This record gives sequence, structure tokens and C-alpha cells, in this order.
Amino acid sequence: MKKKIAILGSTGSIGKTLLNIIEKDKSNFEVVLLSANKNYTTLIKQAKRYNVKNLILTDSKTYKKISNHSANSKYKIYNNFDCFKKIFKKKIHYSMSSITGLDGLKPTIDIIKFTKKIAIANKESIICGWNLIRRELKKNNTKFIPVDSEHFSIWYGLKNNKDLIEKIFITASGGPFLNLPYSKFKNIKIKEALKHPNWKMGKKITIDSATMMNKVFEIIEAKKLFNLNYKDLSILTHPDSYIHAIIKYKNGLIKLIAHETNMTIPIKNTLYENDYKIKSQTAKLEISKLNNLNLKTININKFPLAKIINSLPDKNSLYETVLVSANDELVNLFLNKKITFIEINTKIKKILKQKELLKYKKKLPKNIDEILKLAKYVRSNIILKSI
Repeated sequence: MKKKIAILGSTGSIGKTLLNIIEKDKSNFEVVLLSANKNYTTLIKQAKRYNVKNLILTDSKTYKKISNHSANSKYKIYNNFDCFKKIFKKKIHYSMSSITGLDGLKPTIDIIKFTKKIAIANKESIICGWNLIRRELKKNNTKFIPVDSEHFSIWYGLKNNKDLIEKIFITASGGPFLNLPYSKFKNIKIKEALKHPNWKMGKKITIDSATMMNKVFEIIEAKKLFNLNYKDLSILTHPDSYIHAIIKYKNGLIKLIAHETNMTIPIKNTLYENDYKIKSQTAKLEISKLNNLNLKTININKFPLAKIINSLPDKNSLYETVLVSANDELVNLFLNKKITFIEINTKIKKILKQKELLKYKKKLPKNIDEILKLAKYVRSNIILKSI
């Protein structure tokens, strides 16, 4: 019997990579649901190619445009995620959550009860609502595997040996400005910030990589996912992005998790997991990269956002939503030429020190609406005051 698969955010890079993996093993998998925001054209092409009957298109304007067409089509096209009960009559094998931003939080939580295993590539959902996600995972006995290359590497390397861990290092390529003198940061252009040396990613996450905020987010994720303390985690720059995580054990051993800069490897392993018969596309060991790891601690003067980790609360809180929302909006302003690259750094530091926001360090997220309401408030009221 074929294993049933659902993909939330199928038109993005993670969703497309997963579909490419499935295409090579169609006899074992059946895709039963795909979702997108506005990209209807790609969504329909995917539906035809993989014979998917259930589609979700969340953008209301786009949905209205195609509603007449969909009435006569062989697909069931929905405008939101309230359709899960109609689509899933029993638990499916695997779901991928790769919707960008906090828009992915509610569907991620909602689909947990309908799937045996969920792979989450949505870092905002984990950072802001991990306590809510974890509660649903336990309640519905659903297995979770992280998809980000760093967190998948940690997950794979730990294998229930958390108590033996002394320190975990997450690597960062350093983005396009690792070797750029800080004196030139004030003149950084958008097109320069979008030239990531190793990964092909969306604009927002590419800018986060350039500011090093993406690694701050990954440290927060790792702390929450693996129930660690911030003192147990650190960031090292590694230009080749071949080593994704380094685990130092209390007994003196050190484990390096490496793979080429291709998301196929972590995604494929979340899908097949313990099936060691699967083959990766990696043809050989990259000896040249291992001989030149070039691991270094972060230059805090050049990437000051890394210091944000020191001011974060130890327990889950709404303060993480403040951080994510403020950063999202500031990156958006930079991409729209409203602020400079350096102003992303300076403004977010000022925002995080505002008294009216510091109170959220002591508030645990109680529900999805609370998180989304705060995110909206930060993006509108707080950001407007800072520009």
C-alpha cells in the first residue's frame, strides 16, 4: 500500500525538492494534498504531474479568480486549511510543513492530528509556538523531525543521547559579507545581499543569512527542539557549509555531521528515516572541504545580531514572536529600499529594548491567536515608530 503524503507549501523550494524525491519512487508514495498561497499555475502543474486531487490556495484574490475554473475541474480546490477533516479520513504517513512565516503556524498545528509523522521546515512556527506544537505532537502521538540541515543534523547526531552532550555548534556560511570589511557595510546594496555563496533560497532568508539573524533563529530552534540551554549552543562560521553541526560529548568525543549543500539529503532522510537502503546523490567524500574546514567564531562587530542570543529568556515566551516579527518587517523594509542594510541591525536592537515589549519575556504563548495578534501589533505599531 502506498504511503500517503501531504505538502503544505508545495510551490516553494522545500516542497519542490520533496516532490522530486517522491517522483523517483512513485510506486511507494501517493501525494494527497498540496497547498500554495498565490502560485496557482505551479500548483496545478504539480497536481497534474503527481495526480493530486486536493489543493489549497490560501490567497483570497487568486482563489476567486480561479473559482469558476475550479468548479468544472477534477480537483477539489479549497481556500483555507479548514478542509483537513474532509480530506483525511484517517492518519496519513507523512506531512511536510514548509509554509513561509507565521502563516504556517496554524496549519502546522492543525495537521498534526491527521499525520503519523510531520517534518517542519517553518522556523517561525517552531520559534514562536513550539510549546503549542509540542503539546499537539504528544496529544496525537505524532512523530516530529526537523528539516533544516542544521537541526536535522543535530537530531540525527543525538539519537537519544542528550544527557551525554557537552556542547553543540551550529555552522554558518557567513553569507555574502563574511570577508567584507565592516567599513563597507553602509554601502551594501540589495542585489549584493541576495548573493548567497552556497544556497539558493528565498529573498527573506537570504537577507537573514547576510545579517546572521538566521543563525540566531537556528540557535533558538535548537534550544527548543532539543530542550537545551543557550550556554550549550554556539555558532561557528564555516564558508563551505559542508559541516552542518558539531556535537561535543562529555566523554571527549566530537561528532561532525556533514553533507553537501543540498536540501535533498535532510528531506529524503525525514521521508525514509531508518530505511538504510536508500541512496543519496552524494558520489564521494568531499576530502578537499574536510582538509579546509576554516571554522571560526563569529565576528561580533561585523554581525552584532548574534549578541541577541544573550538577551533571550530561558523559557518559551512571546518575546520570540517580538523578535521574529520585528525582523520580518525590517527585512521587508530593506528589500523595498526603505532602510539600509545596517539599519536592520540598529533598529531591531532598539526595538527589543522597548519597555512595552520586554514584558513579553515572562509571558508563555497560550494559543495561536495570541501569537498572531502580537506579531501584527509589532509589524504595524512598533515598526512605524522606528522608521
